[in-house]
Amino acid sequence: MNKMRKWILGATLVGSLGFGGAGSALAVEIEYWQYFYDARVKAMEKLIENFEAANPDITVKTTHFPYADYRTKVAAAIPAGQGPDVVQLFYGWLNDYVEARLIQPLPADVFPLEQIETEFFPMVAAMRQGDAYMALPTAVRSLALFYNERLFKEAGIENPPANLDELVEIAKKLTKRDAAGNLTQVGITTGMTAQDHHWFREVLVRQFGGDPYSDDYTKVNYTNDAGLAALKFYTGLEKEHGVTAVGFMDEPQAAFKAGRAGMHIDGSFRIGSLDKTRGLKWGVAELPEGPTGTKSNYSSYWVNGITTKAQGEKYDAAVKFMQYLTSDEAMQIWLETVGELPAKPSAALTDKNVKDPVYGPFISGLGYAHTTKFANESAQRQAMMDMVQRTALEGQALRDSLEQAAAEEQKVLDDYYD
Repeated sequence: MNKMRKWILGATLVGSLGFGGAGSALAVEIEYWQYFYDARVKAMEKLIENFEAANPDITVKTTHFPYADYRTKVAAAIPAGQGPDVVQLFYGWLNDYVEARLIQPLPADVFPLEQIETEFFPMVAAMRQGDAYMALPTAVRSLALFYNERLFKEAGIENPPANLDELVEIAKKLTKRDAAGNLTQVGITTGMTAQDHHWFREVLVRQFGGDPYSDDYTKVNYTNDAGLAALKFYTGLEKEHGVTAVGFMDEPQAAFKAGRAGMHIDGSFRIGSLDKTRGLKWGVAELPEGPTGTKSNYSSYWVNGITTKAQGEKYDAAVKFMQYLTSDEAMQIWLETVGELPAKPSAALTDKNVKDPVYGPFISGLGYAHTTKFANESAQRQAMMDMVQRTALEGQALRDSLEQAAAEEQKVLDDYYD
């Protein structure tokens, strides 16, 4: 049985109506939850301010939790009639939230299928179940290559890599070691704990001629030569070329922010925190092409949904809030505050955004991005982490480790879909 479903088994759903004080007759208060991230908090505060100004009869209370505690808090609160009326969730968690009856379908009269599928980027189709959408994003993410402009200049490198061969050669020029041979600066960060498991599946496997999954992401499909070539390239960055070390400075983004990494693959959500890093001069480029010129990218997103707690006037207010959160105005504010990309082409593909030196590469990546339909994102990521660790620490053959990872991930998929 799904873990989240176990948490709420036997709980009773209770709807509650919230009204303002004597000075705000008929006002309704709804609650919004998201995980804590500085830029997201700032963006949501601005959106709520705008929404309340346009809807003086609705008040939105917002609550933020540390990422590690977030899912547990949501799962415990909603069945008890507490917590959010509108909730933020990672797209990969949708099946869990639906199965646990934590969210309810968006009303078809306000969010008609045809309109959503015309106005939003195609990747949001993963939020559709039957004839309704369960949730929708304000923003979407893609990957790009961050590079340290100061380190590039010191090494005499003029442009970021256009393909994987150039990536290796540039990384070699950026790598530094001390007299004992220990890495003091990596050419590129690596680590499946961050975004590299997406880079491996949806980018490298495809660039080496494969397809990571089949049957609508229910069957693992990377145990062929393409998957092996992708794994050989990835692990070769450390084993063969010596331009990186998994776990260098613990976290890939930490090494880049500290100026100890020349290149770093990450999502557009990283822009906000990098902007705050003193002394770091960085640029952004599209992900390098594969051996035959193939471009690929990974796109993910966080969505907002109306919880099963929202009933009556709270439900009506939640629907209005959802309408604003999915507006072009809200998407542009989110882009400029957080760095995540608008979920609608009408908001994303403006001349200003496409030509922006920071946002532009991420927006271009949306045109050839793929969105993994996770059954259990954490478990599927763990399979990738273990795959690389076995080759690095245990010396397991690449093909054997690849096949073991595929078997582990297939079990996760089978447990969910069967």
